[in-house]
Amino acid sequence: MGTYRGKSRRRALCILLAGGLAAPLFALATPSLGAFGQLEPGRWQIRDLDSEVDRQSLCLGDPILLAQLEHQGPPCAREIIESGPSGGTVRYTCRGRGFGHSTIRVETPRVVKIHTQGINGAKPFSFRAEARRVGDC
Repeated sequence: MGTYRGKSRRRALCILLAGGLAAPLFALATPSLGAFGQLEPGRWQIRDLDSEVDRQSLCLGDPILLAQLEHQGPPCAREIIESGPSGGTVRYTCRGRGFGHSTIRVETPRVVKIHTQGINGAKPFSFRAEARRVGDC
């Protein structure tokens, strides 16, 4: 019985080590959304392009949050699908709250166009927005 327990512990240790070594490699292989490096932190006004209504004003330290406008709050797991010098596409999942898929085009360091869709709670959403930096926080 002691031998079976020892093998199980070694197997579990090998799995943990393999996962621990794979995580940094996965992080290196995941692309970054380089276009967001151009954006300035601060207060951003979000305007719904379909209804011409101002949706909200956000104080952003990390501009990647523009990719998940419909899911503010606790962090969501994000995957960068496409990245280029003028924008990219981000897919994200917010545990227990829903998911989204956003395409972002950086026009200037202070203006961004966003098309996002997904599920928030049990309700679908889809909209186009413009985010414009309007000042400091």
